[in-house]
Amino acid sequence: MTQKKQHVTIKGTKDGLNFLLDDRCSYESLLEELKEKLSTKHYQGSDEPDVMVNVKVGHRYLTEDQAEEISSIITEGRNLAIEEIHSDVLTKAEAELLRQESQVVTLTKMVRSGQVLKVRGDLLLIGDVNPSGTVMATGNVYIMGALKGVAHAGFEGDTKAVVAAALMSPTQLRIADQIHQFDEGDKGVAMASAYLDSEAESFKLERVQDLMRQRPNLQKNDSQIIDG
Repeated sequence: MTQKKQHVTIKGTKDGLNFLLDDRCSYESLLEELKEKLSTKHYQGSDEPDVMVNVKVGHRYLTEDQAEEISSIITEGRNLAIEEIHSDVLTKAEAELLRQESQVVTLTKMVRSGQVLKVRGDLLLIGDVNPSGTVMATGNVYIMGALKGVAHAGFEGDTKAVVAAALMSPTQLRIADQIHQFDEGDKGVAMASAYLDSEAESFKLERVQDLMRQRPNLQKNDSQIIDG
């Protein structure tokens, strides 16, 4: 006798329950088995606090209505609460956001006083940032020129982001939510970089050459090197 394949696997963790839903069966079969497994007295409601549930659907794409339907089946009449429904399938919007976050935006221009240049991903600016000018990136900021204004790297919270400049003479540097002010009249430092010390949560200013020791993940495209 052939054993019926299980489409729903429920595993307990120290934080709650994981519901592993098969991504190769029909949606209807999945719901049928989910209802069957949750029909036992073990999952009926009680006075106990809600147990958090993480639902993992693999490579199955769920519409909003389907996600709501699965959530309702799991939680209705039970002390279970959905923490997250995770799918390995990316929507077009999510894929586009990932593409933008991983790209290097290269611009050749001067950022004048009062201007704000804001990009998603890393910024490579071939030009100067004048006093009172501001450049911002969700990733790293690289200035092939004089940085005399404000640079804000990782402005959505990336504490691993860095700022590097051919001439580092800013009025202010920001990485994530950390701010470092500079004294007026500072002549600046050639080929310098700034990053956050993960232990002290303070700014470190060093030579550009030291970045690879502090941030080895910056080397993203070494597979594209033809020779060397």
